[in-house]
Amino acid sequence: MSLKVIFLMGLVALASADSVPSYHAPAPSYNAPAPAGPAQYNFNYAVKDDYSGNDFGHQEGRNGYDTQGSYYVQLPDGRLQKVDYAVNGDSGYLAEVSYQGEAQYPQYQPTQGYQPAPKVGYA
Repeated sequence: MSLKVIFLMGLVALASADSVPSYHAPAPSYNAPAPAGPAQYNFNYAVKDDYSGNDFGHQEGRNGYDTQGSYYVQLPDGRLQKVDYAVNGDSGYLAEVSYQGEAQYPQYQPTQGYQPAPKVGYA
């Protein structure tokens, strides 16, 4: 009986070795919803941290192929940089950059260099 089982297993292994393996892409695990129409949204955010000096934000609105928005950031030199932009269909990204304030470059004041700690009680 065991000889028949071994023979049958060998025959199955031989038959499967002759077949050419084939790859089939897995089916998606979910059905993504189709877009109901052109994109339409509005969003904005702003961060102002007086402790670290961070001040930045962004707002954007889109209705179909017409997108308009702006963003701003506080630069290290003290100015506020603002970018207003628009995209309409295939027109590309059209931006207008502006600055508020004057650049400040304070004179460099070097600090005292490293001083090693004094030796205490070690010979």
